[in-house]
Amino acid sequence: MNVKLPYETLLTLTEEILSRGFGYSAEEARLTARVLAEADARGVPSHGVSRLDFYRKNIRGGFAKPGAEPEIVWETPCSLVVDGHDGVGSYVSDWSVRRLIEKAKGAGSAFCAVRGSNHYGMAGLWAEMIAANDMIGMAYTNTRACGIPTHGRRRLLGTNPIAVAIPEAEGRTFLLDMATTTVAHGKVEVYDRRKKPMPLGWAVDEKGTGTSDASAFERLFWENPNYGGHLFLGGEGEENGGHKGYGLGLLVELLCAGLSLGVCSLRTFTPGSGSGIAHFFGAIRLDLFGDPKATRAHIGGILREIRESETAEGRERVYIHGEKESEARAEAEAEGVPLDGATADLLRGLCGEFGIPLPEPLA
Repeated sequence: MNVKLPYETLLTLTEEILSRGFGYSAEEARLTARVLAEADARGVPSHGVSRLDFYRKNIRGGFAKPGAEPEIVWETPCSLVVDGHDGVGSYVSDWSVRRLIEKAKGAGSAFCAVRGSNHYGMAGLWAEMIAANDMIGMAYTNTRACGIPTHGRRRLLGTNPIAVAIPEAEGRTFLLDMATTTVAHGKVEVYDRRKKPMPLGWAVDEKGTGTSDASAFERLFWENPNYGGHLFLGGEGEENGGHKGYGLGLLVELLCAGLSLGVCSLRTFTPGSGSGIAHFFGAIRLDLFGDPKATRAHIGGILREIRESETAEGRERVYIHGEKESEARAEAEAEGVPLDGATADLLRGLCGEFGIPLPEPLA
């Protein structure tokens, strides 16, 4: 049965599970709980607290190592390369982004490549963290191999998301956060948990045939390391631009794994060698282009014109990227964060296992 938990309750509960059950330090648990709870609050359950099961498996498999400390292995006044030493993804990312922001404040712009990390949640949260400092923020990551390149048969690249955040007028932020595959793998997991067919065009089976069976695809994904996978934006072939989505995914791979001297998606999660996930972050100060206030106002005017443009028949509104999530976040703050039945059951099971009292909506 679906439930709603107050945001702070979900945050505290997730933090306690991570610290008491998974062995996270207080800071690792705090950061990871916020990343997961924020995703659910923003209506992105593919990256929410349901990821706890995935995180636990990564620890048990030796891919993620709570307590590992990041290390700068290369540095200039406007760049750094970080080795996360297979640490907690949210902790490694926060550590890296804070140092990136300080460099960009001094140099005007800065870039950071990270290797040896783990799943860091919604890419947009890190881009948004940079944008909060009057900067254009960028965040990219590779992932476990999920995507099949155009004209290929094997899955070789990750879902490799792109996130860019640009401050605009009235305290708003333009936030583009998208997988370069048609959907993130977590979205397929949501359909599997809810026992719903997924739309055709998201994925293909081991024969390269489109499938809508999310549960069968999930089994194939974990049992077969080579065949069956996600399609990139534009779908199969080149007719609808599938090669463009594939190109974006490859670009992310090169920025993340290439510049960090890290592991490409195909080689991530190799037993005995950590997960190998790689990230790339960028920060560019708005004042490089003039008065930041005037720039934000001008950007806001461009977006306002699009926002207020005519809608297609049967549609009520033209959305700007990030608005749906922002509005879902406000609703969750007022009414509680919605969790599907499978996620609620996961939390109940973890609480029972680790002796954590259940909050009232879950009891």
